[in-house]
Amino acid sequence: MKRLTQSLVGLLLACGVCAEAGADKQPRANLAQPAYTKEVVVWVNEKGETISTETHYVQALTSALQENQPSISTPDTNGAPPHALSKNSNDHPVPAKGKPKNLPHHPHKHPKPAVSHSHQNQHPNANFGISYSPYKADRTCKNQEEVNQDLDRISSYSFIRIYGTDCDQTKTVTTAARRHNMQVFAGIYDLTNFPSSLDAFSEAITDPNGKKDWSIFHTIAVGNELVNGGTNSATDVAAAVQTARSILRAQGYTGPVVTVDTFSVHLDHPELCHVSDYCAANCHAFFDATQQPAGAGAYALEQARSISAGAGGKRTMITESGWPHAGDANGGAVPSKENQLAAVESLRRSFEKRRGDLVLFTAFDDLWKDDNMYTFNAEKFWGIHGGL
Repeated sequence: MKRLTQSLVGLLLACGVCAEAGADKQPRANLAQPAYTKEVVVWVNEKGETISTETHYVQALTSALQENQPSISTPDTNGAPPHALSKNSNDHPVPAKGKPKNLPHHPHKHPKPAVSHSHQNQHPNANFGISYSPYKADRTCKNQEEVNQDLDRISSYSFIRIYGTDCDQTKTVTTAARRHNMQVFAGIYDLTNFPSSLDAFSEAITDPNGKKDWSIFHTIAVGNELVNGGTNSATDVAAAVQTARSILRAQGYTGPVVTVDTFSVHLDHPELCHVSDYCAANCHAFFDATQQPAGAGAYALEQARSISAGAGGKRTMITESGWPHAGDANGGAVPSKENQLAAVESLRRSFEKRRGDLVLFTAFDDLWKDDNMYTFNAEKFWGIHGGL
């Protein structure tokens, strides 16, 4: 045997595998149980002479393959067959053979996909508001068709803010907004002719049959920056808000009634927040010479939080915020198209989880406006969607 071992050339051949009889005759119901076969390996030298044998027990091929296949369930004649799940199937059921019993059959009906409430598939403007003024460059009023065309361009926003009742704008804008299922944040600009100026809201939403539909209004504002402009005192404005709310409630309007002023006025006069149904503040980072456009959103959000903190936690909406694309620099705050894009993106990002609390300023360039020493020759050029 020693000589025979030394004469081996190292080429050893497995001459056969012998499986025990009956290994492939297992009942179908037992396929899930491991099956084994006996493997006999015969080692030979270069002359074909047997020198040794080895015996191994290995898992049968059918059993090994089964580990990577869906398990098979035996149909239950007393009910519907269960759905077996395969490994790594991500919990998708393997269809059972035949139609399950005791289930209704609707051959032409298919389940509707679940509706996602994520902002991922929304338009970037969805749920945000935007401000709008229906005036031409020569300060004449736009007619219904012109207002319709304007709102066609900004219909991706959920609501639109207007400031007054002149030019019959409450009627023309609500009419145009209904075409796009938008709401209108309406208001009276000042307290001239107050409270009769409130009649414009009821008239705008009354159909030919006398029926009123107040649902078009997102909010009704009493004044815009009246305290900041020195037009009225905070006490006068607060009293006007209370009067307006009583009148509008009696007419059937149940939505928010507020007064809009700058964020600094709200911080100094929290009573304006208390009398309003929510705090409504205009806030533009551009008017702070230390601000950059990329921080416009964080700046506005910080002011909103400060106002709410001073008003006992009351909700604050930023009712104007934007950045001019032309004009003179205010220190480090520089008007340009690129800076406007950066500021608007910053605002959208900062208010992503509070979209309903931001009104972007403004839809189009307001070429009818005048500049003064406080506006840096930029008053006409805040339009996000270009000129008209």
